Amino acid sequence: MSGKLFVCATPIGNLQDVTLRLLSVLGSVHVIAAEDTRHTRKLLSHHGISRPLVSYHEHNKRQAGDALIQRLLAGEDVALVTDAGVPAVSDPGNDLVAEAASLGIAVVPVPGPSALTAALSVSGLATDEFTFVGFLPRGKKRMVALLEEFRAQKRALVAYESPKRLRSSLEVMAGFLVDRRICVTRELTKVHEEVFRGTVSEAREFFSGREVLGEITLVLEGARADRRAETVAADVAKMSEQQAALDDVMRRVKGGAPLNEAVREVARETGLKRNDLYRVALERKRDQ
Repeated sequence: MSGKLFVCATPIGNLQDVTLRLLSVLGSVHVIAAEDTRHTRKLLSHHGISRPLVSYHEHNKRQAGDALIQRLLAGEDVALVTDAGVPAVSDPGNDLVAEAASLGIAVVPVPGPSALTAALSVSGLATDEFTFVGFLPRGKKRMVALLEEFRAQKRALVAYESPKRLRSSLEVMAGFLVDRRICVTRELTKVHEEVFRGTVSEAREFFSGREVLGEITLVLEGARADRRAETVAADVAKMSEQQAALDDVMRRVKGGAPLNEAVREVARETGLKRNDLYRVALERKRDQ
């Protein structure tokens, strides 16, 4: 019989945030697969546990994962831990869990601390529905695309962020959601725990000009009903404007104007982006 893969949530800061079951599992498995063995060894030492540790992280997950699967198939029990919180959530541990499950190996959750749920619980925002996106995308273009998709949704948005990118992310958010409420949590359960609540513009001001350190989780308020209606109306108006411009381009092309020229003139008259208009006009022309 194969062993069991225990997916173990570990403290996100305070080493006392453990369950009796976690201590029992960590003390009884054949091996513990840790993101950073040095970090996990501190937790084990604090609670008087001595078990073999192996490294499993993003850069060695294929080779280390194969070795762990072989140990599981040989009947050994394995505990999977990350540096903080729940493994396999925005974490390479998901690959190991998926492989084990596909082979019929028992995968057992050992629940516990999570920065995601901890941030939601103290945000003070409506969180009965939320979308978790892991770490916020790098680059302004990808961030803008995410915010455009999110701004009309009633669900809250939860994300992790690097302290180095927090200020730039808030700057981009302020361009779309200046008065939307946000909760920024930093170093939860640790000595320098900080919870900021306010609007996006207030958060941008609060964190500007100061050094930001530690693990950060953001909870961004979803659109209220009145704002969703306004956003939908604005989107419909924008689509109508784009459709009218596209129809104008195609009329000019039908009248003999080159596509490039028709797009350039309509873009200049309407203020729409030339490249976007050209792309959809080209697709329409191909369809016709």
